[in-house]
Amino acid sequence: PQLLIEMLGRFASHAVRAAAPAGRRFLSAAAAPRSAKTFFSVAGGATILGLGLAASVPTLAAKEAKADWAKVRQDIAAILDEEAYDDGSIGPVLVRLAWHASGTYDATSKTGGSDGATMRFTPEAGHGANAGLAEARRRLEPIKAKHPEASVSDIWILASIVAIEEMGGPKIPFRAGRTDKNSGEWCTPDGRLPGADGGTKPGTIHHVREIFYRMGLNDQEIVALLGAHALGRCHTDRSGYSGPWTRAPTTFSNEYFRLLTEVKWVKKAWKGPMQYENADGGDLMMLPSDLAIIEDPDFKKWVEVYAKDEKKFFADFSKAYQKLTELGCRNLEGSKGWW
Repeated sequence: PQLLIEMLGRFASHAVRAAAPAGRRFLSAAAAPRSAKTFFSVAGGATILGLGLAASVPTLAAKEAKADWAKVRQDIAAILDEEAYDDGSIGPVLVRLAWHASGTYDATSKTGGSDGATMRFTPEAGHGANAGLAEARRRLEPIKAKHPEASVSDIWILASIVAIEEMGGPKIPFRAGRTDKNSGEWCTPDGRLPGADGGTKPGTIHHVREIFYRMGLNDQEIVALLGAHALGRCHTDRSGYSGPWTRAPTTFSNEYFRLLTEVKWVKKAWKGPMQYENADGGDLMMLPSDLAIIEDPDFKKWVEVYAKDEKKFFADFSKAYQKLTELGCRNLEGSKGWW
């Protein structure tokens, strides 16, 4: 492939020179006039057209360009507040986008994960667990347009980290270096993300472990990551479930764990899928998978720790979330992950 790219690059160079007015020579693609766009795009990398060929040849400038991550962070923070969206912030759905992009990782086959941003393509974009995430992807498109040097997959992960931090959560290390796949052939099969109900309590507990263990995560990391349910809400037109987990769905805290341990949860009487509501008002919800982690003793011990110690939860969540979002990423900048 590299040899082909080099050959196509030389072909483009000759083509531009041939198209130039007599007596005029161009020493580089950057010096070529915009009228030469028929042969290649100066800004986006050389694109060979004609004779049935269509190949992309990155320019030197595109290869060397570096994203200004401080500015990317600022631009992400600037779009988080959106009064008309859910509870006034797109932060929670940005976290869900990154979570679902990362949670496809399989430690055995080394496939899936955040590297690639494959949810842009079918069939992954249409997987049931990803319903509604087009809203998040669409809102980040202007960020990508403003910062073309940044990969979509890096932007998705950084957006979630900025959202968590802006909503009061812990600082989470971010390492850039993810690349974007160019087609749906890299999409993972449906069913890699956790479901909300395994049919029975033992079945749900088994399902939760099976999904997260496949990624290479342990019980403590599972519980810590589930603490992100402090954010956002469920929608009947997406997951089928309805309602927020907490009364502050745009604030990152240990409230999810406190509610799990202190509130009486009863089955919700409605026509939708089985979910639970608080007996003292019915304004909150929990999924069967949420209650499963207080039914299992190895999960429950961490629920109780985090319910009492928010500082401990923040520290463990930060580590687990960095690990989750870096699973399967092979070329990230900086030192290796802590794990």
